[in-house]
Amino acid sequence: MDRKIKGHLAIEKLNNDGTSEFIFDEDNVIVSGMGVGLSYLFAGSGSDTILDFKLDRIQLGVSGHDDLQDSSTYQLSGALSSVNEYTGGSSNLITSENNVIENGSLSVDTSAFSLVPHNKIAKVGPTSVRYIIVIDSESCNGLERDGADAALNEIGLFMKNYTGYNADRPILVAYRKFTNIIKTSDFSLIFYWTISF
Repeated sequence: MDRKIKGHLAIEKLNNDGTSEFIFDEDNVIVSGMGVGLSYLFAGSGSDTILDFKLDRIQLGVSGHDDLQDSSTYQLSGALSSVNEYTGGSSNLITSENNVIENGSLSVDTSAFSLVPHNKIAKVGPTSVRYIIVIDSESCNGLERDGADAALNEIGLFMKNYTGYNADRPILVAYRKFTNIIKTSDFSLIFYWTISF
């Protein structure tokens, strides 16, 4: 049987008054980083710890465009540039800063990530895993670029550390551009990202 890795992203807007609506629901792009990470896993090279092959962190960005909806994409166009842009200093997000593998090379500068808690990763079918990413009301608010409000409109899912180095070196494995969202403290966003193998 010929299987293909695929993914799907749905985004729910949860207002502070308890009302909610789904504002995005489409397939995502599995990028070449997934193949790189899995080739290391299946060859028994790279990390000798299975946990390093976990898809456990995301980046959000503000410059997504259709050209990135391609398997050769290796980075977000406008990833949030600091942990503070994720947390605003008062959110419940768990964050990390790491050098990343981009186009086969280790980045010089660190990048900011939001980690997906273990209890938000669940098997939802024989070959499917769902990642629930909660961007609470205090997270990612007041983003600006060039003096203007910036809308969230791209997300990337990363594999933790397939190389096995002491410090995590994530690699992008899935990407999706989505509808522009100006994030405020009036609502939370819940991303439901399902990867099927």
